[in-house]
Amino acid sequence: MNLKLRFALLFTGFVALILLASSITIYALYQNYREADFYLRLKTRCSALLTDYRDLRGDKKNAILNRFRLRGMHKEDIVLIKPSMEIIYRETDTVNINISTKLLSNIKREKELHYKQDDLECLGLYFDDLDIYVVAGAVDKVGFRKLSNLFYILSGVFGGGLFLTALFSFFFVQQAFKPLVKLSQQMQLTTASNMAVRVEEGEGKDEIHQIAKHFNAMLERLHKGFENRKSFVQHASHELRTPLATMLSITESALNSECTIEEYRDILQSLQEEQNGLIELTNALLLLSQYDNFSPLENWSVIRIDELLYDSIAAGRKQFEGLEIDVSFEITPKSEEELLIKGDEILLKSVFKNLIKNAYLYANDKHLSISISPKQEKLEVSFLNFGTQLSNDDVNKMFVPFFRGSNIAESKGFGLGLSIVNRILSMHHSSLSYQRIGTNINKFSIVFSSKAEIV
Repeated sequence: MNLKLRFALLFTGFVALILLASSITIYALYQNYREADFYLRLKTRCSALLTDYRDLRGDKKNAILNRFRLRGMHKEDIVLIKPSMEIIYRETDTVNINISTKLLSNIKREKELHYKQDDLECLGLYFDDLDIYVVAGAVDKVGFRKLSNLFYILSGVFGGGLFLTALFSFFFVQQAFKPLVKLSQQMQLTTASNMAVRVEEGEGKDEIHQIAKHFNAMLERLHKGFENRKSFVQHASHELRTPLATMLSITESALNSECTIEEYRDILQSLQEEQNGLIELTNALLLLSQYDNFSPLENWSVIRIDELLYDSIAAGRKQFEGLEIDVSFEITPKSEEELLIKGDEILLKSVFKNLIKNAYLYANDKHLSISISPKQEKLEVSFLNFGTQLSNDDVNKMFVPFFRGSNIAESKGFGLGLSIVNRILSMHHSSLSYQRIGTNINKFSIVFSSKAEIV
């Protein structure tokens, strides 16, 4: 069953329940009204008969009572009876209302008693002043005929209303689902090779517009992801091909020539450098692919940022000859808690090592200054070095994999360091920013998430 048919049937079912409940309610209310109206009319006739009986005497009384019979209801019988079971007056002999001492006792106790006998609806009254019981019964032929007519009318209204509801619900559901059908047809045009197609959002502000808007936004994100992946593969292939081609050229040259031991040593050393660079590139590519599928863990431990930074500095000094690093606190922390963050120690060490390496490679004097600034809600760590500053275009592209800025000079690298740093910090709900200070100072600042989220 498709969604349109399901909605149409569901709407029709709800309307059917409403119509049925309304019809039953109307019928029940009219049934109660008919019964109350019938007993009221029957009581009026009993009171009128008793009034005539009380006021009249002799033959004149009999004449009036005979005229009273002519105004009777269908199958009507009215009996005036004394407590001794003596019947004073009976309207007709064709209808016989059963009278017993128990019935009279109930009437005297209730003063006004409603009950049924076969097809008769009966009324019993007791008048204290005359010590007389009045028992009357009749068939509400007119009332039941009206009730029957009402039943057929309500049945017709229910059936007709249900038919019209089903007809119009199918029509309106068809019209309401037209934008969704159109949207579905447009979505079918979107494929992996045609991610640029967008669905029409329209000018409305309804749910269809929101679905189209969110779908286009999703396509934009997917398109960007596909483009980034495609660019990543192209750049990775290019970067891997270059050292492999160099190594192949060196090997072929060595095989085609007679070399001395020293020359072979130089060739092997050159191959070793290319192999180290290839290993470094491969490791960086693996890191990027891992971070793309990595999600933050809830059980990350709380670590001190200064201790982690000192460990990274010690590793950097061993790796880079002549590296000089100064560490200072821009704002003195009031307590240890101001230096605590929640994260992964290995990943954050990778962040610090990459920033130390960049500062070393692109600094004019191999000197780096690091400042730690614990603020009210955030913790900031800044890396400053003297060197050629990044242009605006370089700043906009500094997180793009394999992009290398105009300040690289002769420094070797693959343009993956800041991409790795940015992705690790994103996992830690933190950010990296760049700022030019003066004419020759580069400042990279990490802003870690608020301590309220860490504790």
